[in-house]
Amino acid sequence: MDILTRIVNDKRKEVNLRKQLIPTKQLEQSVLFERETISLAKKLKNSDTGIIAEHKRRSPSKQVINHDLNVFDVAKGYEEAGVCGMSVLTDGKYFGGSLDDLLTARANCNLPLLRKEFIIDQYQIIEAKAHGADAILLIAAILSKKEIKQFSEFAKSLNLDVLLEVHNEEELNKSIIPSLDLLGVNNRNLKTFKVSLEISKQLSTLIPNDFIKVSESGISSIEAIKILQPYGYKGFLIGENFMKTDNAGESAKQFIKKLKI
Repeated sequence: MDILTRIVNDKRKEVNLRKQLIPTKQLEQSVLFERETISLAKKLKNSDTGIIAEHKRRSPSKQVINHDLNVFDVAKGYEEAGVCGMSVLTDGKYFGGSLDDLLTARANCNLPLLRKEFIIDQYQIIEAKAHGADAILLIAAILSKKEIKQFSEFAKSLNLDVLLEVHNEEELNKSIIPSLDLLGVNNRNLKTFKVSLEISKQLSTLIPNDFIKVSESGISSIEAIKILQPYGYKGFLIGENFMKTDNAGESAKQFIKKLKI
């Protein structure tokens, strides 16, 4: 069983349990549920750097990245660095994240926040909104075309931006629907965990210009961004590169400074 299948199987059990513990009604009564969202897509569209900086403690491919940095400092640091948005991993078992991380980030910055999660149920989109997210991630590899349509339309009804992640042409073809805002190309093969920017290059011509193009994974250098910008990419998701340092915010700040030169 590959890692993605394992994560999704565990996620189904976890979501079923959470639904029993916290009913939808309770989430909808959260203070943050009525909050006006900030569009990540708009921020990226008007930016010349396009950095979405991630908070990630660990991952199945790298194990521990950083357990010492707290979300409070990271969110503040990223905002001061001038990033366009912050991605917060909320999966506990494989990435060491939680919905509390999203709440903490929301309380400490005014950046658009992306809930980075393996979404397999509408309930998780309500959770995202109730915990202060502005955007959600949908992963084409784990969803049917029908689910992508259903989940993205539901997210739009809550004023959440939708970033859909694809890994290949087949996933892209089933995913081009009007209720998406951003199309993300993950440069990491989820079965082998190998990373190649060629995936972003190849798929760029197939993504209609109505969507903001985002490149994800394996972007650790200014060169990588300079290579991908001519292909129409406006967003670059960077996690490990900043998180493996002692000061993620400062690391992002220096990166953006060099990028602007």
